[in-house]
Amino acid sequence: MSQERLEHDVIIVGAGFAGIYALHKLRSMGLDVLAIEAGTEVGGTWYWNRYPGARCDVPSVEYSFSFDDALQEEWRWSEVMASQPEILQYAKHVADRFDLRRDILFDTEVLSARFDESAAKWVLKTKAGGEFVARFCLMATGCLSVPNMPNLPGADEFAGEVYHTGTWPHEGVDFTGKTVGVFGTGSSGIQAIPMLAKQARHLTVLQRTPHFTLPANNKPLAEEYVAEVKADYAQIRDKARHSIEGLFGQDFGFGGRDDGRVDESAGSVKNTNPREREQLLDEFGFGAIRRFSDDFTDMEANEMLCELYRKQVRRVVTDPQTAEGLLPYDYPLGCKRIAFDTDYYETFNQNAVTLVDLRREALETITPRGAKTEKADYEFDCLVYATGFDAMTGALMRMDIAGKGGERLRDCWEAGPRSYLGLQVAGFPNLFTITGPGSPYRWQVFRTYLRLLAPVAPRF
Repeated sequence: MSQERLEHDVIIVGAGFAGIYALHKLRSMGLDVLAIEAGTEVGGTWYWNRYPGARCDVPSVEYSFSFDDALQEEWRWSEVMASQPEILQYAKHVADRFDLRRDILFDTEVLSARFDESAAKWVLKTKAGGEFVARFCLMATGCLSVPNMPNLPGADEFAGEVYHTGTWPHEGVDFTGKTVGVFGTGSSGIQAIPMLAKQARHLTVLQRTPHFTLPANNKPLAEEYVAEVKADYAQIRDKARHSIEGLFGQDFGFGGRDDGRVDESAGSVKNTNPREREQLLDEFGFGAIRRFSDDFTDMEANEMLCELYRKQVRRVVTDPQTAEGLLPYDYPLGCKRIAFDTDYYETFNQNAVTLVDLRREALETITPRGAKTEKADYEFDCLVYATGFDAMTGALMRMDIAGKGGERLRDCWEAGPRSYLGLQVAGFPNLFTITGPGSPYRWQVFRTYLRLLAPVAPRF
């Protein structure tokens, strides 16, 4: 890359879903726009996250762009919840359909963005030495784009292969005949563990905190259902935009109420007796916890549902000690985002899968051959870190962003991120953060969780 200054009206950093839509929208307004992307293709998190089992956890027909009716009509999702390869293919299709690649600079990492007060413009510098100038700068860097690699003692000493779910090799990994250790049982781990267990000679899951997860009940989308959705897309999008979660939330091929969606007419779980709750487990399994309307508004009801969930785990996982290790006790249902899985708990019934509960045997160190806890040594050929992301602020903090007076964003946010509507920061003119900290979507999720705290917290 040469050292020449290339000037545009707008520069977008990132070519994930937010970036490619911003490029399309701004270009349609007659602006000269350039998007800069570190990867070799569009897709953002769906370009980087290629671990086995990676898929969306909301209905595919909603996890898509709504700005173009023809695009909605022509694209055909194959499953209720699309897998990573299909979502990436969709992003590529959007880029092709709207001729976006001609204004995207791939394989280019932005290192810094500085506001030039004399020119009232942003100057961006890349790792390759390029310099780009624009009046407006949009950080479409995503909220889940920087992998979180835990700082574990001895990690650098491990002699085997090391992988992170957030930077999975694009050519894939073959674990056939290998012993594999996995750190992390959040959303990524919950999706990856059943798939890894199908390949590995032995899989050891090292878990710090058990997670609440519901069966995804994923399946192919029927043609008649797809036609029904497309005929009603305008209404679906309108209702989604006026919902708390930003989702329409209807039964998109999940198979009726068996998917565990909230039945608002059911009332409080506190009005049921133990036999009734057992019957719900018999009928709905894990979905029984979503049969009531007060799970996020009443702490006593929430704990009753947590115990109902634990009973179902004990039903599915045959070994009592393993089941006990998988039970979440330390936080309410909904405090962390509930995951969706395919045969997650069933996987722990396999003889070639071992759970290490780090609450009961703390990790001491990673060794050249595996991991050592207070109670045992474990040996692996490979280590997989399913430890998630430096969420929300990670991508922004990694860049050297300086506003008026040379103030750095990382210093401005030293005590926590502060912004206007999650889009702009005082002292950083014409800099926009899309899906960053404080963004409308994150506020909607936070507001939902506040419902859970309402009985025990002062009113905001």
